[in-house]
Amino acid sequence: MAKFLIVDGHSILFAWPELRTLHGQRMSLAREALVRMLTAYQDASGTRVVAVFDGQGDKLQETTEPGGIQIFYSARGQTADSVIERLVAVYASQHELTVASADRLERQTATSFGGETISPELLRARMEEAQGDLRREIDRHRRK
Repeated sequence: MAKFLIVDGHSILFAWPELRTLHGQRMSLAREALVRMLTAYQDASGTRVVAVFDGQGDKLQETTEPGGIQIFYSARGQTADSVIERLVAVYASQHELTVASADRLERQTATSFGGETISPELLRARMEEAQGDLRREIDRHRRK
């Protein structure tokens, strides 16, 4: 069963002080920084990452860079929360899904559909742990 992490982008941007500061300067800088961190996590952990942000377009937009994470932007009049809830409702029975968000209601909804949830703080800890594991693995191979 594949592992997926679905990240409530804006929830994490406002929960982490360094990203909140970047967001205050320019929202796109904060979003790009988070996407870079999540891509590094995906590379280090093997967990597929999906980031969902509130958007302004007329329809749901999806982008995926080669080797990168999957990114969704909600349509105008739709929230990132509703996109996340729909993803969990459809895929939780087929995959191991974890939703990272500070939004308690969103976390309860994800759990009710069979997903797991983590706080922004636990997401940071998992990301740091995965990077540490990757560094140790690289060091082990270098010593051979």
